[in-house]
Amino acid sequence: FHSQLSDHVVAHRSLYDRVSLTLPATADDTLPTNERILRFTRQESPALAALYYNYGRYLLISSTRPGSLPPNLQGLWAKGVSTPWNGDYHTNINIQMNHWPLEQAGLSELCQPLTTLMERLVPSGEASARTFYGDEADGWVLHMMTNVWNYTAPGEHPSWGATNTGGAWLCAHLWEHYLYTQDKDYLRRIYPVLKGAARFFSSTTVQEPSHGWLVTAPTSSPENSFYVPGDSVTPVSICMGPTMDVQLLTELYANVIAAARLLDCDADYAAKLEADLKKFPPMQISKEGYLQEWLEDYKEVDVHHRHVSHLYGLHPGNQISPDATPELAEACRMTLNRRGDGGTGWSRAWKINFWARLGDGNRAWKLFKSLLHPAVNAATGGHGSGTFPNLFCSHPPFQIDGNYGGAAGVGEMLLQSHEGFIHLLPALPDSWTTGNFRGMRVRGGASMDLDWKDGRATRAVVTALVPGKFTVKMPAGAVRAEVKIGGRTRTYKKPAFSLDLNKGEEATVYFF
Repeated sequence: FHSQLSDHVVAHRSLYDRVSLTLPATADDTLPTNERILRFTRQESPALAALYYNYGRYLLISSTRPGSLPPNLQGLWAKGVSTPWNGDYHTNINIQMNHWPLEQAGLSELCQPLTTLMERLVPSGEASARTFYGDEADGWVLHMMTNVWNYTAPGEHPSWGATNTGGAWLCAHLWEHYLYTQDKDYLRRIYPVLKGAARFFSSTTVQEPSHGWLVTAPTSSPENSFYVPGDSVTPVSICMGPTMDVQLLTELYANVIAAARLLDCDADYAAKLEADLKKFPPMQISKEGYLQEWLEDYKEVDVHHRHVSHLYGLHPGNQISPDATPELAEACRMTLNRRGDGGTGWSRAWKINFWARLGDGNRAWKLFKSLLHPAVNAATGGHGSGTFPNLFCSHPPFQIDGNYGGAAGVGEMLLQSHEGFIHLLPALPDSWTTGNFRGMRVRGGASMDLDWKDGRATRAVVTALVPGKFTVKMPAGAVRAEVKIGGRTRTYKKPAFSLDLNKGEEATVYFF
């Protein structure tokens, strides 16, 4: 027993100790977790976010390893033989959210089960493409659910079962793994999966009649429905080219084009995808200022719907940001205010990430508090959305994607790299005045350490895990940076600076 325990601790620590996070301490930190959750509704406790982040990492380490399966909707902790949602994988956000914190938290090898699952899905997805979309359909397709038997067909209800972009979304995770590792051998392995997903859409998209835009059809905007003009009674789900589909295909095509160039292959096919991209609908802002969810500004059946699918381009995508697309970012802000801060547990977790990408740390912190609202009613024993006393997220029932999404949100508040540069403390709440993290990863292949005090970054260490050029945006409140690499020191001023580093080389940055 002692040998098994020792081996377990060593195996766990080899992954867990890669990253650490420290946030301001309070007296409540010494209380049992269930009491901290109850007091959190009325008492500021930043360190609870650090605990939640670490708990999310622990759950990932515990629920999947190379050679096993990805975590499903309950991770590994479903009780009973008949589990909620059949213990399957929902691909219209849930399995994706399970992997959001993975790369930044230094757990890159835990992507392997998802990669292998997707490779197994391709033959089934090819059969589903031809069966449901005709002999002209090429490539492979995955709808909104799958399981260990490689299910890829539509299923259940039209408002989610008709969604056919599950594979496109999962391909984003394959590409993310490449961005974090810069592993060309891995890119060669996954390229056929990426290309096959793109081939399905390049062979099945159609021109919509009003503008001639190239769109997906039939499909839906998960899992929302709308009313057509003149009928405020009948909910409709099936549509053409919802905003989320356009964002997903734009991302998929761009990634396939980039991969083809990196691997020096398929130039003609990449050119076709580039031509198709020019025919996609633009993201549209409604007369009321929010981002449209559909090609037309239909009235939602539920304006407060838990899914905010059309903001995919803000998070986890990278097509919308306050700096690059300020008007679209403001439309996302309007959308989130209109949707409200309520929702199921995982929905609140997604909104943390949205607000972090918008640079609003205090609003992200408010959503984090909402996520940790006690799920159990002490008077009745019933439970709703929020967090159970053991920190499990409540949909309800227990659904682990909220834990992973919330952990990812904490990371997004502290460190972002999706726009091609390293952004330190992009959404720091006012109460997180002083703290540090160690070992968080960024796209491009680097590890980051950071100290901050009085809400401002003071010292960072960039360690190259692979050779590369790493651009750092000057953090808020800093006017210059002194960078030490080996025995050399250079001074930089706003707005950003770049570091050329060899594998294993460190740059220590002091901000003033």
